[in-house]
Amino acid sequence: MATTILIVDDEDNFREGFDQYLTNKGYAVHSAANLTDARKLLRENEIDIVLLDVQIGKEYGPDFLDDINRTRPTPVTILLTAYGEVDVAVSAMKNGALDFMSKPLNLQELESNLKQAEVIIRFRKEMESYWTTADKKFEYIEGTNPRMKRLFQDATRAAKAGASVLIYGETGSGKEIISKFIHKNGARASKPMVAINCAAISPTVLESELFGHEAGSFTGATAKTQGLFEQADGGILFLDEISSMSLEMQAKILRAIEDKKIRRVGGTKEIPVDVQIIAASNRNLKQMIEEKAFRDDLYYRLRVVDISIPPLRERTEDIPDLAAYFIKKTNMEHGLNIQGISPQVLRAFQKYSWPGNIRELRNVIERASILCLGSTIELCDIDPEIAGNN
Repeated sequence: MATTILIVDDEDNFREGFDQYLTNKGYAVHSAANLTDARKLLRENEIDIVLLDVQIGKEYGPDFLDDINRTRPTPVTILLTAYGEVDVAVSAMKNGALDFMSKPLNLQELESNLKQAEVIIRFRKEMESYWTTADKKFEYIEGTNPRMKRLFQDATRAAKAGASVLIYGETGSGKEIISKFIHKNGARASKPMVAINCAAISPTVLESELFGHEAGSFTGATAKTQGLFEQADGGILFLDEISSMSLEMQAKILRAIEDKKIRRVGGTKEIPVDVQIIAASNRNLKQMIEEKAFRDDLYYRLRVVDISIPPLRERTEDIPDLAAYFIKKTNMEHGLNIQGISPQVLRAFQKYSWPGNIRELRNVIERASILCLGSTIELCDIDPEIAGNN
């Protein structure tokens, strides 16, 4: 569906010229020469973007902002200013306008602002959708990035096949989320999924955690204990940061996968287990194989299906969907009523590099929501390092 633009300007030549120009670019365009006609068009049509002149004959353009701000989903406003009206435009931006442009308009700048406005439109529509479906559970945000769409397709196929999966991704990119998606959409959904962060457990303890132990097998082992392989029997075992495993531990994991049997620490009995393995790493395992730090046989055994998650900086078009989801989630968890994000904040989000990826975005949204004094997250509510990207 085409993005709809409303041009509000009293200059006939300007309206007609840009009506034709924007129509040729694929936009659906309405135009008004006064605020009365503009209000009527706003009521009768779903308007996405408003190009609003500051001075419309004897009328004051920013007076129209109140009508725009009451509309749901709220259109994005770009002010059109003449020389000497910059102070007025800056003041109007505090009342919700995205940006201002000086006449005569620079076409390249206009197209850039329209693209940014379309990002904000999508965010606002997502927020409206989430508010009207409050009981729906949003667990996986596919977004619009082509790589992420393909990723979810591959994850669905891996889930149906019950194959071993190797997930690559930077810290905070959502590797465990993908593993949960595979679990939920596969034949093992009714069985347990057990996760362990291999980097967070010392090598001496990891074997016992995975395979369990018999009573008396080591100091403090007062009772027989099941390991995670047994706990995940029939389901999925998620081995996060598998690259941190020692070569000796890797060999034991490989044997358990191939034989479908495990032996508890201190035990002699082989115990059959039926487990789908999902492993994840933020390091390049091929390079580790070359460095003799990771077993190539285990690598190929795990890599029946491999999934690579792009970092957030390479999929900024998904930030509106993710931000809307995290706002809804934060509202539910903390009893808040945050309705959205200002255009300036969303623009800063898209320019920021997000070294912590989705996890960092979630934390930023949660912090800003808690500190926010109003119903909309503003630049003053977020970290200055991020706000400076506006």
